[in-house]
Amino acid sequence: MTEQLLERKSREEGAPKRGARPPIDKFNARRIELAEAALETLAEIGYARTSLREIAQKSEFSHGVLHYYFSDKFDLICCSVRYYKGKCVTRYDQITSTARSREELLDGFLSKLGETMRSEARMHRLWYDLRAQALFETAFRDDVTAIDKSLEDMVWRVVSRFSELGGKTPAMSPESLYAVFDGLFQKYLLRHLSGDAQAIPDLQAELRRLLPMIG
Repeated sequence: MTEQLLERKSREEGAPKRGARPPIDKFNARRIELAEAALETLAEIGYARTSLREIAQKSEFSHGVLHYYFSDKFDLICCSVRYYKGKCVTRYDQITSTARSREELLDGFLSKLGETMRSEARMHRLWYDLRAQALFETAFRDDVTAIDKSLEDMVWRVVSRFSELGGKTPAMSPESLYAVFDGLFQKYLLRHLSGDAQAIPDLQAELRRLLPMIG
């Protein structure tokens, strides 16, 4: 009996106190862990049908745990998409830094672009869903604006390096260039999600024609 009481006391002392939060670094690390785990559910059902309770039902985490680390579903969704896009924006950096010719850069970029649309289509769909919701939900706007800018910078790094390898400068501003790339990507993403097997090859062919015109 005494051993049981001591064991129970030890568990209680080691557990977080109600209302208390762990140190900020551990708290943020746990948020990222939970946000990463929630991505699959978010990507599957989209913004409109998502709630903390729904995510909890489709994951290994309880509703109470999610609510402890996130104030609401907006907080969780923004954290999840920030985490995912944070990885996306650096995926072409190795290609731009190692390519020694325009052809090498273009081939590497288009190959990677096709790969991400093929393997991460639902994640990209979630991003476009969230960006559209930002037109209505003010809670999303700051995060969406920041993510959009990071994607704009990513595209600019690729195209400016492509131009540099040809001794040129891009013929478009970063904003205009991103709008063109983003519009094409979203258009062909919809085709891909609709089961069009030619969507990815067609996007790659379109960009292969377009890039030399821009820079």
